[in-house]
This record gives sequence, structure tokens and C-alpha cells, in this order.
Amino acid sequence: MTSGTESTAQPAATAFAADVVRYPIAPGYRVNVRSGPGTQYRIVRTLAYDVRVPVYCQKPGERITGPYGTTALWDNIADGEFVSDAYVNTGSDGYVAPRCS
Repeated sequence: MTSGTESTAQPAATAFAADVVRYPIAPGYRVNVRSGPGTQYRIVRTLAYDVRVPVYCQKPGERITGPYGTTALWDNIADGEFVSDAYVNTGSDGYVAPRCS
């Protein structure tokens, strides 16, 4: 999941930044941000190295293997923007935020 333009995550319009924890992306990775929970969704942007992202909600999707294991869990980091939880150091293999509706 590399290449593209650099950017940092923006808060979702419906969430309060103070209510959301930011988690680090795996060191040395520029992760593609997708419009949905799988690689078949378009790339919205690519995260810069060493960023921390908010996780507003999570939902199941395509199984991905990354530095933090293999998972079907995808993290919503902004309105209409998802990254595989396999690249986010949440400290858990399960949900750390509410399920996306």
C-alpha cells in the first residue's frame, strides 16, 4: 500500500476530535486510504510516513495482511476514508471503536 500524494487525516464532520484516539500507522509505511473497506475501492489519498490517525468507527471488509497481522477489519479515519487495521497499531486484534453503520 504505497505511492500517491502525502496527506494527514482530517476529522470526520460528525465526530468530535476530543472523543477519538489517534493511533500510529506502522513505521516505514505510506498507507493507501480507500473510499471503502477493501482494495477494490478507489484510493482517496496516501498517508505520509509516521502519521497518527483517528479511528472514528470500524467495519469488516477485505482480508489484508500487514505488519500487524492479517485482518478483515477496516478503520474509518475520516468521512468516506478507510485504511486496513493491519497497518494501524491499535494494540488490539479486535474493535477499538464503534462499528460503522
